[in-house]
Amino acid sequence: MPGSNGKLREISRRTALGALGAGIVGTTVASWPRLTGMDIPGRGDNSLSIAILGTAADAAARQKVVDAFAKVHPDIKVKVQAIQAVDWKDFFTKILTMVAAGTPPDVVYVATEGAQLFAEKLAHPLDEYLRRDAAHMKEYFADVHPSLVEAFMYKGSLFQLPIDWNAANMYYNTKALQQAGLERPADDWNHLDFRSTLAAMRKARPSDFTPYYWTNRLFGGVVPWLYANDTSFLKETKSTGGRWLWDSFYANDPTRGMRSGGYQWLEPNANDPKVFESFDFLRGLVKDGLGVRPEEGGGNSLVGLFASNRIGTTPAGGYWVQGLSEAGMKQDDYDVQFFPKWRTQRHQFGTAGYAIMKTAKDKDAAWEWVKFSSSLEAMKIVFPTPNTTPARRSMVNEQLYAGKGPRHWKVFYDTLDRFPSTGPIPAPPQQAAVETALMKNVSLAVSGDERQLKSALDSLQRDLEFALRRQP
Repeated sequence: MPGSNGKLREISRRTALGALGAGIVGTTVASWPRLTGMDIPGRGDNSLSIAILGTAADAAARQKVVDAFAKVHPDIKVKVQAIQAVDWKDFFTKILTMVAAGTPPDVVYVATEGAQLFAEKLAHPLDEYLRRDAAHMKEYFADVHPSLVEAFMYKGSLFQLPIDWNAANMYYNTKALQQAGLERPADDWNHLDFRSTLAAMRKARPSDFTPYYWTNRLFGGVVPWLYANDTSFLKETKSTGGRWLWDSFYANDPTRGMRSGGYQWLEPNANDPKVFESFDFLRGLVKDGLGVRPEEGGGNSLVGLFASNRIGTTPAGGYWVQGLSEAGMKQDDYDVQFFPKWRTQRHQFGTAGYAIMKTAKDKDAAWEWVKFSSSLEAMKIVFPTPNTTPARRSMVNEQLYAGKGPRHWKVFYDTLDRFPSTGPIPAPPQQAAVETALMKNVSLAVSGDERQLKSALDSLQRDLEFALRRQP
């Protein structure tokens, strides 16, 4: 995506989700002055204050949604605050600072990374409002896959309505694939097929080319490979409860029986042999020159590298389409496929939506904002371009991707429909400490021999044990 300096910048999932409510993907900066009560739009009057991750331009672009909301609720004043941050972790830290200062916003746009932190400490459950407005909300739930909704369940209650989401699908450069003499991968290709694809790409392009590019983070890093191999670095369980929602809004859904009161990640799982196996696979890709070490490059120039035919494959979601189009890629220059199968073909996703703060001065008004923001009218305003994947199935259509690609854009929502056990990023309330522990050990794990890999996973297990003991 062209920046003010003319260089291409990476569109990260976190930045994209943070700015998505404005319909604009904006880069964020690290610096941010000390927050005071005067920094919160609406603080000191009766306005509903909405906090999003983004820039002033993102807040301004949100005005179209605010104006539409005002026509329906002229009695509720809304002001949007865009908070600049490096990533979601930094954004949540700033929200916590505002809470500690006694100047919290009323509503916050929260991604999966912070959903359980907010549910545990900061957010008000939506259960009472959903029961009250069930007739009105049935249309929304009929258009949204239950996997996305379950990601925002916590201990039997629902805390957010999914507005957008992205799975870790596999993007590939069609020219690189053709140069390797290969056709489009099959829907059910597996990890060994993937490795063979990378080897063929490397043979066709022996220099100045990376067959597989991946980053060291929760989304699109090692976690998709762990999920595909039927494991994770945290033990995944589910809470009881939630029948009130599933029986009401998903009574006819064939996956209703597998739904729960929410995900739980209570114990580390880095010593699982399947975790070792997954890391060892990635270690082999790095060792054989088929994949980059995840710390290299940091992803800052990824859009430009991919657009210039220097990267063969990389995991990403629908948020990439608009950026690749603006980088000059045509509809047939790249495509997307399901993440390769291993023991399963379960995918990883992240989603985002509004959370009502426990401290909101008017929770009923806050609910009206959340409810309106989930409407088809509001979401069409928010998502005029494919810079993310709308949570509403009906909006992921040919019109959204017309002239921009990829050809197989149906893969995005089909990920949920074809693989309904697809799950969210493993993000307990201690997500910040957990991600730090993961990132600390990943590069070491895939950069040496098997002994070094074993040592790194032992270190990860210890670090996760410590992280999960911390208070969120």
